Amino acid sequence: MRFNIFKQSDIPEKYRSNFINLYLDIAWFGVLSGTAINFLNVYATRLGASSLQIGLLTATSSVVNLFLAIPAGHWVSKRNTNKAVFWSSVLFRLGYFLWIPLPWIFNEQGQISALIVLTLLMAIPLTPLGVGFNALFAEAVPVQYRARVAGTRNITFAIAYMLTSLITGIILDNTPFTEGYQLVFALGAIGSAISSFHLYHIKPLMEEIAPQAPPIPVSDPRPSAPRGIAAAMRLDIWNTSFKKVLLALFFFHFAHYLSNPLYPIFNVRVLHLNDTHLGIGTALYYLSVLLASTQLRRVVHRLGNKMVTGLGVAGMASYPIMLAFAENVWQFYGLSFLGGFLFALVNGSYANYMLENIPPHDRPPHLAWYTIIFNLAVLLASLLGPVIADQIGLVSALLAFGMARLLAGIYLLKWG
Repeated sequence: MRFNIFKQSDIPEKYRSNFINLYLDIAWFGVLSGTAINFLNVYATRLGASSLQIGLLTATSSVVNLFLAIPAGHWVSKRNTNKAVFWSSVLFRLGYFLWIPLPWIFNEQGQISALIVLTLLMAIPLTPLGVGFNALFAEAVPVQYRARVAGTRNITFAIAYMLTSLITGIILDNTPFTEGYQLVFALGAIGSAISSFHLYHIKPLMEEIAPQAPPIPVSDPRPSAPRGIAAAMRLDIWNTSFKKVLLALFFFHFAHYLSNPLYPIFNVRVLHLNDTHLGIGTALYYLSVLLASTQLRRVVHRLGNKMVTGLGVAGMASYPIMLAFAENVWQFYGLSFLGGFLFALVNGSYANYMLENIPPHDRPPHLAWYTIIFNLAVLLASLLGPVIADQIGLVSALLAFGMARLLAGIYLLKWG
């Protein structure tokens, strides 16, 4: 089988610029993710952060997103999607540059508090960025190419993430503690800036921007549209079939994020992994993502986005369950490789599964509600996960949270 996932010759010329910039955007985001984002929780753990503080690094931004998602959806819907996404990304990613000088200003606990505050502030522009990017992707990529572009973005991201996480692990094990992390944060900040540069060059395609639905005539006997708060909040969306998608994705994200705050604690304090071990594990994870993503288009074509998403979510139960029984770095490596394969299935299909169920003329409000349920799930999971682990222990919590992922996958397949 030929490896032709990056082939562009069969793509119409008018689409190529968007596709290339989507690939380069995610590649540089992979640099950010493989450096600053990937090692943030590890850094906080080495500073002495508790599992609750690590959970707050995620949960604080979710609180902001919950309150701003609907206004962000209105704001994006009234503007050029490309410009809204670009400027939101610029304001959001400026925050990564502020991580760099923290060791010069604060002690260990002060740095942890500052990182929590910064993630809270960065969440303000992150909200319209999250709402707007999914809408921009739908406007910039024709439906027949979405699985292909999503799979290629997965591969591009995996390559960048894999290489930078390996390099980051080496840097951190060969430089003094705080100076090494400052260098890593600087590399991530630069990657974020270049990613925003490529976001600027992604343009909506006119044929993908459906006209707004015409207003209902005054004489029309159908019930009038909701008014007041209900209209502003777009509560009517919960009376459509999209409600099933929202609930299914809520359970998925909740189950997924329950165990996330526990991983750095378990890896550093139970498995005693160093930064090189963590870098290699991440590289193996995204090597598996890369390999699986080459087959994503074929799998989605055969099974559909919903089926691939549900099976992937159920399969992701294996990661926390098997990690709970890991005793050495080699088991961690093997589990990392398996986890990447399952992540690739979910990450490459769930957004397209959602977009298939959204009317083309009404994307921003629907995506705003998705942003709300996503952040509600992250907030609850990030706070409850550490609390539950403190009560029943890390191992028992990882096992329970793995079962939650399995149930979430089953729910999505049956009722999503």
